[in-house]
Amino acid sequence: MNSKSLGRPRSADAHRAILDAAVALCLRDGYAALTMKAIAEEAGVGRQTVYRWWPTRGAVLIEALAEIGATVAAPEATGDPLADLRLFLDRTFALAAKAPTADVLLGVLSDAFADAELSRTLRAYIAGRRALLAEVLERQGADGWKVPVPTVVDLVFGAMWYRLMYQHGPVGPELTEEVLTVVASLRA
Repeated sequence: MNSKSLGRPRSADAHRAILDAAVALCLRDGYAALTMKAIAEEAGVGRQTVYRWWPTRGAVLIEALAEIGATVAAPEATGDPLADLRLFLDRTFALAAKAPTADVLLGVLSDAFADAELSRTLRAYIAGRRALLAEVLERQGADGWKVPVPTVVDLVFGAMWYRLMYQHGPVGPELTEEVLTVVASLRA
C-alpha cells in the first residue's frame, strides 16, 4: 500500500516478516514503544531494509492494517439492506476493537498529526473504509436520506473513533444497535 519500491526488488519473505513483526511488537509492547529498529530486529532484517520500503513505523502498520481491514469488505447484497448494514457494522466494530487494530489506529492517528505523508496514507486508508460503508448504506436507496450519505458515514465512524479514543463505551454489537437506531432516524 504505502511501501516504496526503491532499490532492489523486495523479498516477499522479508516483507511478510516485517509486517508480522510490526503487528506482533505492537500487540506485545504497544504502539508508543514500537521503533523501526525493533521491527527490523524482530523481523531478522537490517534496519535499512525496513527504511527502504517504509519511512515510519506508522507507514509499516498502515500497510499491515490495510491487510487486516481487507478481511472486512462490504458484504454481498442479500436483498435485506438492513441485515447487510448490521453485518458490515458488526464486522467493522469487532475488528476495530480487537488488538492490535485499535492501538494501531490511534497510534497512527497521533503520528499523522505531525507527518503529512503518513496523514495522506491514513486518509487514503480511511477513505476506502468510508467508501465501503457508503456502498452498504446506499443499498437502502440513495434518495431516501434526510442528510447526505457522507454525513451518515461521518456519524457512524465518528461514534466508533470517539469510543476508541476515549474508551467510555463499547465498540461492538452494542454500538451496532445504537448506530442502527440513529441510521433509521436519518431515513426519509
